[in-house]
Amino acid sequence: MKSCATGGDKPGPEQMKKLEKIISKIPEDNVLYENADSIKALGDPTRLKIIYLLKYGELCVCEIFTAMDKPQPTISHHLNILKKAGFLKWRKEGVWVHYSLSNPKIVDIVNELLKNK
Repeated sequence: MKSCATGGDKPGPEQMKKLEKIISKIPEDNVLYENADSIKALGDPTRLKIIYLLKYGELCVCEIFTAMDKPQPTISHHLNILKKAGFLKWRKEGVWVHYSLSNPKIVDIVNELLKNK
């Protein structure tokens, strides 16, 4: 086990200053939990496929569940998770809801994250 600069089990004063500076730049725990929940929303193949479908523009929920070949309640469940995570915009037209990406670059961002896995 590598020991700290002081030769003991704890960082020395200079290391502590550096560590405190780093820690001060990290988001608060509640923000990290919220961010982790948002990232988890993308951690499902069905939801990722929905994101990829919406890359090409707004779709009605009827178009989404047809493209996905899954029942409407299942797709609505996944859409709600993505909506709560902030990845989707929606508008109601009659009895149908139309969805689009809240950030059109989300697919590029996901692809960039996965590029070097």
